[in-house]
Amino acid sequence: QVQLVESGGGLVQPGGSLRLSCAASGFIFSTYAMSWYRQAPGKVRELVATITSGGSTNYADPVKGRFTISRDNAKDTVYLQMNSLKPEDTAVYYCKQAARGWSPGTWGQGTQVTVSS
Repeated sequence: QVQLVESGGGLVQPGGSLRLSCAASGFIFSTYAMSWYRQAPGKVRELVATITSGGSTNYADPVKGRFTISRDNAKDTVYLQMNSLKPEDTAVYYCKQAARGWSPGTWGQGTQVTVSS
């Protein structure tokens, strides 16, 4: 079955960097767009970044210029490089497979990112 496993979260000081990874299995990874979402306490889950199967990217305004989404189809993995982190970036970060046909796409289990001094 489809599985997405995130890793790389943790505690970082403001201005620091983290790289999240999402390892995929159970589907033809290279043919799917992939996204990163985040959910802060008491807030709705929001889209952070998307990368298409062809490598085109889009970002939410709050992270433009600081975050970079990328993918390695040989490793079936999508990444989120996060630089210049701010306390407001604190959230659980989830990767998601794009919806296709009748399937809404699969979510990973999430990884906690905490930005604090």
